[in-house]
Amino acid sequence: MHGRFVATVALGLAVAGTALAREDGTASQFIPVMNEPPAELFLDPPLPGPLARGAVIVPYRTRNFRILPVFGTSALDVSPRAGHLHVSVDDLPWRWADAGNTGSVVVNGLPAGPHKLLIELAQPDHKVIAAESVSFVVPATPASPPADHAHPPAGHQPTR
Repeated sequence: MHGRFVATVALGLAVAGTALAREDGTASQFIPVMNEPPAELFLDPPLPGPLARGAVIVPYRTRNFRILPVFGTSALDVSPRAGHLHVSVDDLPWRWADAGNTGSVVVNGLPAGPHKLLIELAQPDHKVIAAESVSFVVPATPASPPADHAHPPAGHQPTR
C-alpha cells in the first residue's frame, strides 16, 4: 500500500507540474526547472525625461532569471534560477549589487558628459552569467543658483 501511495503522489505532482507550466512552456516558480534555458538580460536606453535633469534611470528586464535577495553557494540550487545584479559605471573597478528587482537601475550625481553603465546578472555566488551595457550622455544642467548669503555657512559662529 505504501508503494501505491507514493506512486499516486508522484503522479499527482507530475500532473500538477504540467498544470503549473506557462503557455510558453517555461515552468512556474512552484516547480523545479531541470534544464533551464540561458538567462537573458535586456536593457532599455535611459529614460529621456529624467536624463535631461541629470538622473539616469535604465529600465531592465530578465528572462529565465529572477532577481531575489539570495546569496551564497547554498542558493545556487534555487529553481527557477535566481540571483542579483552587479552594476558598475564607466568601467570603474568597483560595483554594487542590486537584489531589489525594481525593473530599473537608478544613478544620480554623474557629471555631464558620456558614461557607460554595465549591468550583469550574477548567481548567488556572484558568478556573472550574462551582461549588457548601455552608453549615454548626461547633459549639462543650468548652473546652480548663487549661494544664499542671508544665512551664515554651516559651522560659522556669529560674532557679538
